[in-house]
Amino acid sequence: MKIGILQTGHSPDELRPTLGDYGSLFEKLLQGHGFDFEIFSVVDMRFPDNITQADGWLITGSKHGAYDDQAFIAPLEALIREIYAADIPMVGVCFGHQIIAQALGGTVEKFGNGWAVGRQTYDWGGEEVALNAWHQDQVTVLPDGATPIAANPFCANAAATYGNRAFTVQAHPEFGAPFLDGLIKTRGKGVVPDSLLTQATATLDQPVDNKLLADKIARFFKTRDVS
Repeated sequence: MKIGILQTGHSPDELRPTLGDYGSLFEKLLQGHGFDFEIFSVVDMRFPDNITQADGWLITGSKHGAYDDQAFIAPLEALIREIYAADIPMVGVCFGHQIIAQALGGTVEKFGNGWAVGRQTYDWGGEEVALNAWHQDQVTVLPDGATPIAANPFCANAAATYGNRAFTVQAHPEFGAPFLDGLIKTRGKGVVPDSLLTQATATLDQPVDNKLLADKIARFFKTRDVS
Protein backbone atom coordinates (compact mmCIF):
# COMPACT_ATOMS: atom_id res chain seq x y z
CA MET A 1 0.00 0.00 0.00
CA LYS A 2 1.36 3.39 -0.99
CA ILE A 3 0.93 6.37 1.33
CA GLY A 4 1.27 9.85 -0.10
CA ILE A 5 2.61 12.28 2.51
CA LEU A 6 1.48 15.86 1.97
CA GLN A 7 4.21 17.82 3.73
CA THR A 8 2.90 21.22 4.85
CA GLY A 9 6.00 22.55 6.59
CA HIS A 10 9.65 21.92 7.29
CA SER A 11 11.44 20.99 10.49
CA PRO A 12 13.97 23.52 11.79
CA ASP A 13 17.16 23.80 9.72
CA GLU A 14 19.20 22.87 12.79
CA LEU A 15 17.35 19.56 13.24
CA ARG A 16 16.80 18.43 9.67
CA PRO A 17 20.24 16.87 8.95
CA THR A 18 20.11 14.52 11.94
CA LEU A 19 16.41 14.12 12.85
CA GLY A 20 14.75 14.58 9.47
CA ASP A 21 12.03 16.67 7.89
CA TYR A 22 8.34 16.30 8.71
CA GLY A 23 7.68 13.80 5.92
CA SER A 24 10.54 11.52 6.93
CA LEU A 25 9.37 11.57 10.56
CA PHE A 26 6.17 9.84 9.42
CA GLU A 27 8.07 7.35 7.29
CA LYS A 28 10.00 6.42 10.43
CA LEU A 29 6.86 6.35 12.61
CA LEU A 30 5.08 3.97 10.23
CA GLN A 31 8.02 1.75 9.28
CA GLY A 32 7.37 -1.94 9.68
CA HIS A 33 3.73 -1.71 8.58
CA GLY A 34 4.42 -2.62 4.96
CA PHE A 35 3.82 0.80 3.41
CA ASP A 36 5.60 2.49 0.55
CA PHE A 37 5.80 6.28 0.72
CA GLU A 38 6.03 9.29 -1.55
CA ILE A 39 6.45 12.78 -0.10
CA PHE A 40 4.88 15.80 -1.80
CA SER A 41 6.12 19.10 -0.36
CA VAL A 42 2.87 20.99 -0.83
CA VAL A 43 4.18 23.86 1.32
CA ASP A 44 6.57 24.45 -1.60
CA MET A 45 3.67 24.08 -4.07
CA ARG A 46 4.67 20.57 -5.12
CA PHE A 47 1.33 18.77 -5.33
CA PRO A 48 0.47 15.32 -6.66
CA ASP A 49 -0.79 15.21 -10.23
CA ASN A 50 -3.71 12.98 -9.26
CA ILE A 51 -5.26 11.67 -6.05
CA THR A 52 -4.83 8.13 -7.38
CA GLN A 53 -1.04 8.43 -7.02
CA ALA A 54 -1.44 6.94 -3.53
CA ASP A 55 -3.75 4.48 -1.80
CA GLY A 56 -3.94 6.72 1.29
CA TRP A 57 -2.93 10.26 2.14
CA LEU A 58 -1.32 11.76 5.26
CA ILE A 59 -1.08 15.49 5.99
CA THR A 60 1.73 16.63 8.28
CA GLY A 61 2.17 19.41 10.79
CA SER A 62 3.31 22.91 9.91
CA LYS A 63 4.42 26.18 11.50
CA HIS A 64 1.66 27.86 9.47
CA GLY A 65 -1.95 28.27 10.57
CA ALA A 66 -4.77 26.76 8.56
CA TYR A 67 -6.24 30.27 8.27
CA ASP A 68 -2.96 31.90 7.14
CA ASP A 69 -2.63 33.65 3.79
CA GLN A 70 -0.28 31.06 2.27
CA ALA A 71 -0.34 30.06 -1.39
CA PHE A 72 -0.58 26.34 -0.67
CA ILE A 73 -3.65 26.52 1.61
CA ALA A 74 -6.47 26.86 -0.95
CA PRO A 75 -5.20 24.16 -3.33
CA LEU A 76 -4.58 21.85 -0.37
CA GLU A 77 -8.15 22.36 0.84
CA ALA A 78 -9.42 21.57 -2.66
CA LEU A 79 -7.25 18.43 -2.71
CA ILE A 80 -8.61 17.37 0.70
CA ARG A 81 -12.18 17.71 -0.53
CA GLU A 82 -11.32 15.69 -3.64
CA ILE A 83 -9.69 12.90 -1.62
CA TYR A 84 -12.62 12.86 0.80
CA ALA A 85 -15.20 12.72 -2.00
CA ALA A 86 -13.31 9.86 -3.65
CA ASP A 87 -13.36 7.87 -0.37
CA ILE A 88 -9.58 7.46 -0.22
CA PRO A 89 -8.39 7.11 3.41
CA MET A 90 -6.84 10.28 4.79
CA VAL A 91 -4.97 11.01 8.03
CA GLY A 92 -4.12 14.45 9.42
CA VAL A 93 -1.77 15.35 12.28
CA CYS A 94 -1.70 18.76 14.04
CA PHE A 95 -1.92 21.19 11.10
CA GLY A 96 -3.25 18.23 9.10
CA HIS A 97 -5.97 17.69 11.73
CA GLN A 98 -6.87 21.37 11.47
CA ILE A 99 -6.79 21.83 7.69
CA ILE A 100 -8.95 18.76 7.10
CA ALA A 101 -11.54 20.14 9.52
CA GLN A 102 -11.42 23.58 7.92
CA ALA A 103 -11.61 22.24 4.36
CA LEU A 104 -14.72 20.24 5.24
CA GLY A 105 -16.56 23.09 6.96
CA GLY A 106 -15.18 23.23 10.50
CA THR A 107 -13.53 26.11 12.35
CA VAL A 108 -9.87 26.54 13.30
CA GLU A 109 -8.83 29.35 15.62
CA LYS A 110 -5.90 30.59 17.67
CA PHE A 111 -6.93 29.25 21.07
CA GLY A 112 -7.51 31.92 23.69
CA ASN A 113 -5.98 29.84 26.50
CA GLY A 114 -2.62 29.64 24.78
CA TRP A 115 -0.25 26.82 23.97
CA ALA A 116 -0.02 23.09 24.56
CA VAL A 117 3.66 22.11 24.43
CA GLY A 118 5.25 18.84 25.44
CA ARG A 119 3.73 15.71 26.91
CA GLN A 120 -0.06 15.83 27.23
CA THR A 121 -2.53 13.16 28.32
CA TYR A 122 -5.86 12.58 26.59
CA ASP A 123 -9.01 10.66 27.37
CA TRP A 124 -9.24 8.36 24.37
CA GLY A 125 -12.46 6.42 24.76
CA GLY A 126 -11.80 5.88 28.46
CA GLU A 127 -8.13 5.06 27.97
CA GLU A 128 -5.39 7.54 28.92
CA VAL A 129 -3.08 8.22 25.99
CA ALA A 130 0.06 10.37 26.31
CA LEU A 131 1.46 12.24 23.30
CA ASN A 132 3.72 15.17 22.63
CA ALA A 133 1.98 18.34 21.46
CA TRP A 134 3.07 21.65 19.98
CA HIS A 135 0.16 23.92 19.09
CA GLN A 136 -1.72 27.09 19.84
CA ASP A 137 -4.35 26.69 17.12
CA GLN A 138 -7.25 24.31 17.69
CA VAL A 139 -10.26 22.92 15.88
CA THR A 140 -12.97 24.70 17.84
CA VAL A 141 -15.88 23.44 15.71
CA LEU A 142 -15.78 20.10 13.92
CA PRO A 143 -17.55 19.87 10.55
CA ASP A 144 -20.69 17.84 9.96
CA GLY A 145 -19.84 14.16 9.75
CA ALA A 146 -16.91 14.35 12.17
CA THR A 147 -16.92 12.62 15.55
CA PRO A 148 -14.54 13.58 18.39
CA ILE A 149 -12.78 10.53 19.81
CA ALA A 150 -10.22 12.06 22.20
CA ALA A 151 -10.08 15.12 24.44
CA ASN A 152 -8.59 16.70 27.52
CA PRO A 153 -9.59 19.84 29.46
CA PHE A 154 -7.39 22.02 27.24
CA CYS A 155 -8.33 20.52 23.85
CA ALA A 156 -11.91 19.37 23.30
CA ASN A 157 -11.30 18.05 19.79
CA ALA A 158 -7.98 16.28 20.21
CA ALA A 159 -8.77 13.55 17.67
CA ALA A 160 -11.63 12.85 15.30
CA THR A 161 -12.95 10.41 12.77
CA TYR A 162 -14.95 11.27 9.66
CA GLY A 163 -16.92 8.09 9.21
CA ASN A 164 -14.35 5.70 7.77
CA ARG A 165 -12.86 8.30 5.41
CA ALA A 166 -10.52 10.32 7.63
CA PHE A 167 -8.77 10.05 10.98
CA THR A 168 -7.13 13.12 12.52
CA VAL A 169 -5.21 13.90 15.68
CA GLN A 170 -4.04 17.21 17.15
CA ALA A 171 -0.93 15.93 18.95
CA HIS A 172 2.29 14.65 17.36
CA PRO A 173 2.88 10.87 17.47
CA GLU A 174 5.86 11.45 15.14
CA PHE A 175 7.67 13.60 17.75
CA GLY A 176 10.03 11.74 20.04
CA ALA A 177 11.97 13.34 22.89
CA PRO A 178 15.01 14.40 20.79
CA PHE A 179 12.85 16.18 18.23
CA LEU A 180 10.70 17.89 20.85
CA ASP A 181 13.83 18.99 22.70
CA GLY A 182 15.12 20.44 19.44
CA LEU A 183 11.89 22.35 18.86
CA ILE A 184 12.04 23.77 22.37
CA LYS A 185 15.55 25.03 21.72
CA THR A 186 15.05 26.31 18.15
CA ARG A 187 11.44 27.48 17.91
CA GLY A 188 10.25 27.91 21.47
CA LYS A 189 12.12 30.89 22.89
CA GLY A 190 10.23 34.15 22.50
CA VAL A 191 7.20 32.37 21.04
CA VAL A 192 6.02 29.93 23.71
CA PRO A 193 5.95 31.12 27.36
CA ASP A 194 9.11 30.14 29.22
CA SER A 195 7.11 28.37 31.91
CA LEU A 196 5.61 25.99 29.34
CA LEU A 197 9.00 25.32 27.78
CA THR A 198 10.43 24.51 31.21
CA GLN A 199 7.52 22.20 31.95
CA ALA A 200 7.88 20.46 28.57
CA THR A 201 11.62 19.97 29.11
CA ALA A 202 10.95 18.40 32.50
CA THR A 203 8.75 15.70 30.93
CA LEU A 204 11.03 14.73 28.04
CA ASP A 205 12.03 11.50 29.79
CA GLN A 206 8.44 10.41 30.42
CA PRO A 207 6.90 7.80 28.09
CA VAL A 208 4.52 8.66 25.26
CA ASP A 209 2.23 6.44 23.23
CA ASN A 210 3.68 7.06 19.77
CA LYS A 211 3.64 3.36 18.85
CA LEU A 212 -0.01 3.09 19.84
CA LEU A 213 -0.86 5.94 17.48
CA ALA A 214 1.33 4.51 14.73
CA ASP A 215 -0.62 1.27 15.01
CA LYS A 216 -3.93 3.16 14.90
CA ILE A 217 -2.87 5.12 11.81
CA ALA A 218 -1.66 1.97 10.05
CA ARG A 219 -4.85 0.12 10.96
CA PHE A 220 -6.96 2.97 9.63
CA PHE A 221 -5.15 3.00 6.31
CA LYS A 222 -5.50 -0.76 5.94
CA THR A 223 -8.97 -1.37 7.39
CA ARG A 224 -10.60 2.05 8.01
CA ASP A 225 -10.80 1.16 11.72
CA VAL A 226 -9.05 3.11 14.52
CA SER A 227 -10.20 1.05 17.50
